[in-house]
Amino acid sequence: KLGWKIMTPVFDGAHEADIRECFREAGLPEDGKTVLYDGRTGEKFDNRVTVGYMYYLKLHHLVDDKIHARSVGPYSLVTQQPLGGKAQFGGQRFGEMEVWALEAYGAAYTLQEILTVKSDDTVGRVKTYEAIVKGQNVPKSGVPESFKVLIKELQSLCLDVKVLDNNNEEIDLKQSFDEDEDIIQRPAITDDISFVDDGTSDDYIDAEAIDNDDYASAQTAADEDEGDIDFDSEDFGDDDFFADEEE
Repeated sequence: KLGWKIMTPVFDGAHEADIRECFREAGLPEDGKTVLYDGRTGEKFDNRVTVGYMYYLKLHHLVDDKIHARSVGPYSLVTQQPLGGKAQFGGQRFGEMEVWALEAYGAAYTLQEILTVKSDDTVGRVKTYEAIVKGQNVPKSGVPESFKVLIKELQSLCLDVKVLDNNNEEIDLKQSFDEDEDIIQRPAITDDISFVDDGTSDDYIDAEAIDNDDYASAQTAADEDEGDIDFDSEDFGDDDFFADEEE
């Protein structure tokens, strides 16, 4: 009503008393509230309502830009845990409060899986993958790498921390793949080479060749057959591609 244009800083602006004084000069209630009417019935609302301008902007966070999932991917060199973030193709973070949530449900085995073989149990996650491939039961999880890092940090503080079993014997935290006999071994390379003739194509190599000598002779015959093919340079003389090369 007064035609004033006021710009007031956020932390060093007008005080409440100054604002009330402006309301009085403009002939408005000091509390800044006014009477509003129902748009459908035209009746007054029971209480007066604060009226003013409200400015808001769109918060640019879209689901399509944030959705992310991973099966396997990169790991941290120090903690051996999956990296974080969509840009680094990381895993889903399962923090302390998420652990509390599953603890409240009593999901002990799910927690053990998430915090070991799905995270930083370097030996256990390989054994688990191989057990799934072989159709066997998933083995027990091992010691996560984060626990080993904690032990090393305590040892750097001159604290000799050891993990003992029920018989007060020290547990060796160093695991290797050689300790497990169930690990899939790569098949050994033998001297015998066998071939299966599926009948879909005319192979140069005889399907009955078993020994290396037979294989070598058959391969030599195949090379001789390939040598019978004659490529005449005149056949490509009209081709622009070969003409460019000759120039």
